[in-house]
Amino acid sequence: MKDLVRLRTSLKEEIEIILNAQCKMEAEASNKYLAMASWLERNGYKQSSDYLYGQAEEERTHFLKIFKYINDVGGTAITPVIGEVTQEYSDLKSVFETALQSEIAVSLSINKIVAKCREVSDFATEEFIMWFVKEQREEEENARRALELFEVIDVNSSAGKFLLDKEIAKIGGKE
Repeated sequence: MKDLVRLRTSLKEEIEIILNAQCKMEAEASNKYLAMASWLERNGYKQSSDYLYGQAEEERTHFLKIFKYINDVGGTAITPVIGEVTQEYSDLKSVFETALQSEIAVSLSINKIVAKCREVSDFATEEFIMWFVKEQREEEENARRALELFEVIDVNSSAGKFLLDKEIAKIGGKE
């Protein structure tokens, strides 16, 4: 039956596989951001937590966008099983260091999809995925900006932590 279905789509099997892997990565990113937001909220960083709750929703939207694309072009989108994510962080900065590492990993994965699309001449998927290339450039920039704030704001005081929490909420125009 799978072979018959495959005849009804131009989506190559190797592209379907890496798109499903990307779905899982985006869903995992959403869960990571939820855990980070929860930690921030529990530790008094309300505005930063709101920012990361928004990031969690954005990653979920990315997951669904790819998931639907797979089905829309005649592939089989697989609902990913998501493992455990880190729930505790040593400090505020470690949350945002983890966020940047995650965004870089997602960017590298998206780039691999583009490369594979070019390799197998899947121009429709390449065009679709280019939206994510631009999006990831913005996501990395926002994550780096959060870490830059630690360099310019003294986080060793309550006032500094308050200001940092407030400034993080402004990143990416999400205030």
